Amino acid sequence: MAALEKRIAQGRGDEPADLVLRGGQVFDVVTGAFIDGDVAVCRDTIVGIGAEYEGREMLDVSGLTLVPGFIDTHLHIESSLVTPFEFDRCVTPRGVTTAICDPHEIANVIGLDGIRYFQEASRHTLMDIRVQLSSCVPSCHMETAGAEIDAKDLAQVMGHESGIGLAEFMNYPGVIHRDPGAMAKLRLFEGGHVDGHCPQLTGRDLNAYIAAGIRTEHEATTAEEALEKLRKGMRVLIREGSVSKDLDALQPVLTEATSPYLCLCTDDRNPLDIGEHGHLDYMIRRLIALGSPPLAVYRAASLSAAEAFGLKDRGQIAPGKRADIVAVDSLEGCHARLVLCAGCRVDDAAFARRAKVPPVGRNSVKAPKVTAENFRARANRSKTDVIGIIEGKIITEHLVEDIPIADADKRPDTARDLIRIAVVERHGRNGNIATGFVKGFGLKAGAIASTVCHDHHNIAVVGADYADMALAANRLSEIGGGIVVVREGEVQGELALPVAGLMSLEPFETVRDRLVELRSAARGLGVTLEEPFLQLAFLALPVIPALKITDRGMVDVTKFEIIPG
Repeated sequence: MAALEKRIAQGRGDEPADLVLRGGQVFDVVTGAFIDGDVAVCRDTIVGIGAEYEGREMLDVSGLTLVPGFIDTHLHIESSLVTPFEFDRCVTPRGVTTAICDPHEIANVIGLDGIRYFQEASRHTLMDIRVQLSSCVPSCHMETAGAEIDAKDLAQVMGHESGIGLAEFMNYPGVIHRDPGAMAKLRLFEGGHVDGHCPQLTGRDLNAYIAAGIRTEHEATTAEEALEKLRKGMRVLIREGSVSKDLDALQPVLTEATSPYLCLCTDDRNPLDIGEHGHLDYMIRRLIALGSPPLAVYRAASLSAAEAFGLKDRGQIAPGKRADIVAVDSLEGCHARLVLCAGCRVDDAAFARRAKVPPVGRNSVKAPKVTAENFRARANRSKTDVIGIIEGKIITEHLVEDIPIADADKRPDTARDLIRIAVVERHGRNGNIATGFVKGFGLKAGAIASTVCHDHHNIAVVGADYADMALAANRLSEIGGGIVVVREGEVQGELALPVAGLMSLEPFETVRDRLVELRSAARGLGVTLEEPFLQLAFLALPVIPALKITDRGMVDVTKFEIIPG
């Protein structure tokens, strides 16, 4: 029997379904009703609900509530520090059945080969990984990345089965001022899906940005910002990552009236955070605990996300929809007891059956060897621009502090929480080294360095001691990239990330345990931030206000220009 006829026959009960879930209640994310009866599945498709079915395989889900699989609408899998296969194994058992990713982290290091790696990996994971095409490699002209991708390059990787459209368009000044390169990319995807990225943009500038055909946006950090974007036709993605924590601020916006136009995303969470708190399941629990109606929350996590990104085949437990189903203990608890991805039961055996894709981007760290002398801050005036960290946000403050000059240098002042930050170009293109000051780490000694440094992924290093900063940066070259914590000339902890300097080849459990050790080592330096490593990474992203640093210098993001040295 052909597939179409088979689905109809099983849905009508004329022949046994391939799989039947019995004993649970379906939570309908359209009406909010609880529907009794079996759920029948034919291959990868739901064919029946609300009736009694016989199946070749019967699964007892008594006492559980069945909800649609969760859709993470924006993330960079590389920032989980593991490969797509380990990310799959980490979060799919929590109910995440679709992840809409932008591989621009790896694309900034190795170009189109990084995008192709994710496209190929998406063919083998249990979860459905949708690979958006990276719009801004590099994010802007004020940084040195390992690759540049223009519209002609993007055309080479269009049309893959995993594709939806163009990923977050971070160069919002390029859009509103009609930069030719930005226009070429937008024209390539005109009429299709274009994902947005426009923090704090408002008024006519926001109108112009949306008029370019940009449909979704995840950078709203206040209810007021989210409401303006909603009123102007954007779908807003509520974000709660390891660093970018906007859920509490945006929760009041999520109601049953607005939920068709709101989605959830992580952008991004690492294995330690996932292990301690959760992924989208954590967001669901938190939103309900804060008072959002369960219907609004589960709708945003599934159907609204599917509709926003044109995925008409999923988002609801209903006949004809993809069999992405999560059986949870309760709507409030959101602890997955069973997960189906396209009708496949998510378990160790299913993960073991996956084909693998060879890793790419090895030996990508080509940084110059640095010494303590490289981190001196030569200056002739005490007035100093300082990056002010706002914990839980990737936006920063632009502070100005008086730092005295001694021996032709401005030294770190740990008593005032003023420490050195530097970016070392590591792609072998120019060897740039830029230094500045940052406030908010609480660091009293030693140094922390990482090749996870958004989005150019050069080496970012912070420290109170120049020799320790040099040791940490040089150690990254030796291990092929990663994260290193140093104190008094000794490495206190490290995590090697040999895949483009971004991802480990170890199981996610090993990465999680290493992150526990690294966090402890960072706290031994006096660090007070909950997640210092990703917080460090975002200090180098020059498209997020207000003050950042790249290998070319300190960047005033509001003016979109490098501050003269």
